[in-house]
Amino acid sequence: MSEDEVSTRPESGRLAGAPDATDRAIIAELVEDGRISVRALAERVHISRANAYARIGRMVEDGTISGFTARLNPQRVGLGTTAYVTVTIQQNAWRAVGERLREVPYIEHFALVGGDYDVLALVRTPDNTALREVVLEQIQSIPNVRSTRTWLVFEEAPGRGAAWEA
Repeated sequence: MSEDEVSTRPESGRLAGAPDATDRAIIAELVEDGRISVRALAERVHISRANAYARIGRMVEDGTISGFTARLNPQRVGLGTTAYVTVTIQQNAWRAVGERLREVPYIEHFALVGGDYDVLALVRTPDNTALREVVLEQIQSIPNVRSTRTWLVFEEAPGRGAAWEA
């Protein structure tokens, strides 16, 4: 991450403005079906299409909605091995380590965390051989990474998530 990216980001934990009941209803519909048409969305939320377009545009602009994506079944797209990898790093190197982790293939998500470990990464690979490569060759070769620990995932299930309806 460059210094420019750091300086242009909103303060951590600060919202652009809390979503009102209509925004929350829009969010609930988009979380349920990201492919819903604006017309159908407006009908379900009981607002005009113009209002729906404006609200979605505002929420995208202010970062409330950070993108639209498809949820994939990892096994169906050839990523049959999933693991959580914890990483312990040299404390003053978190920015540099974070930049390098963004470049490692198969890391779906990572978070800097407090506790016994410094980083928690979700890794999805085609098989155990690729997972071994990611952990032993890629992650452990990053300067200032002190150690890793890998937990294989045997089964996953979605959680309830946040309730977005007003």
